[in-house]
Amino acid sequence: MLRLQFYLILLVSTFLIVSCKNGKNQIAVKKPNVILIMADDLGYETIGTYGGSSYPTPNLDKLANEGMRFDHCYSTPLCTPSRVQIMTGKYNFRNYIGFGLLDPREKTFGHYMQEAGYETYIAGKWQLLGNAYQQKLAGDRIGTTPEKAGFDDYCLWQIDYLGSRYKDPLLSTKKNGAITHQGQYGPDVFLKNITSFMENHKDSPFFVYYPMVLTHDPFVPTPNNKEFKGFDTKSKINDATYFGEMVEYMDRIIGEIMKKTEELGIRENTLILFVGDNGTDRDVTSSFNGISIKGDKGHTTDAGTHVPFIANWKGKIAPKSINNNLIDFTDFLPTLMDISGTTPTSPVPLDGISFYQQLLGNNSQKRDWIFCHYAPNWGKFEPKRYVQNKQWKLYDTGELYNLAQDIEEEHPFSPDNYPKEQKEVLTTFKGILNQYK
Repeated sequence: MLRLQFYLILLVSTFLIVSCKNGKNQIAVKKPNVILIMADDLGYETIGTYGGSSYPTPNLDKLANEGMRFDHCYSTPLCTPSRVQIMTGKYNFRNYIGFGLLDPREKTFGHYMQEAGYETYIAGKWQLLGNAYQQKLAGDRIGTTPEKAGFDDYCLWQIDYLGSRYKDPLLSTKKNGAITHQGQYGPDVFLKNITSFMENHKDSPFFVYYPMVLTHDPFVPTPNNKEFKGFDTKSKINDATYFGEMVEYMDRIIGEIMKKTEELGIRENTLILFVGDNGTDRDVTSSFNGISIKGDKGHTTDAGTHVPFIANWKGKIAPKSINNNLIDFTDFLPTLMDISGTTPTSPVPLDGISFYQQLLGNNSQKRDWIFCHYAPNWGKFEPKRYVQNKQWKLYDTGELYNLAQDIEEEHPFSPDNYPKEQKEVLTTFKGILNQYK
């Protein structure tokens, strides 16, 4: 009898051990997949859900309607500064080394997601290794590659070579290196590779970072246009009248990614984040809530830094949610760390504030201001530093703007005529500018 009890206890103990082990595996698998999509040169005024009426964006509108729309997300005014900031969670004064470069010593959200057990993939625009000219401008410093930046696999434009990003694109993959895809369209190639990666890793947590090439110039025909077939990529065409169809094509791709999550049965375990990297190109004017807004990419105005941001997580984020809190690009990395269950492995000075709880409807953790250190070392763009909230914006030069009344920043207050009732805000802003140097 005692021997029978011993074997029964042994059997039950073994079952519990195996069950616990299987439970751990199930918990790991249940970590949410994350797809972060970042459009190139796309301001908030271009998207229907925000009030844009120039371009149809049904899939992004649906993504927002079934999820959360953030009305006050701000980037830097230019691509590389924004990319460095979103990938590292730090303001540019800490780690920006030059246009087209990412410091190889920096730890990115790719690294953190790998540490959390995620399969990581990047497709789209790289432009972070630097060409010879960019490296020279940066004092002969060299950027980094996607593998060293925390990505297991990739399909990218402009790692080592420039080439076309749209028709007949020159793209690099880990498996095949750089290849020209004759007769194809770059965004279609990226989409195919992303969905293939999703299919291959649907049973394990994955992180897809998709910094799109759309809607950056050159403004050229898309495959939806009959001109595409005969379009010569060697031509110097850059016609902003094509911008609208490029926005439509971008929106279609978003829809295809959404559809793929449904087909794979992973929709409820996949968080989709969509954001623009900076304001719209200055050659583009769009209709927005009954007014015309001219893009101001490269400049620190609202039209250069106010970007669309939409989060969608079926069953987790309440549909039709509107978030009026301030978000900046340093906030994405700590949010991904919260979602994936990882923490900094060393005392890294991260500047961001996680908005994970905000996605779930809890506003307990939010920021009161946005800081920007902008020194791109590119083109004619002058270095600028400023702090803002939803109403006021203070530059380190002393210029103060009331954004609620002067969104285009045409009528600055000088230090000798600052509004006396804003003394507390100004004291806070000055302290931040002094702190972040």
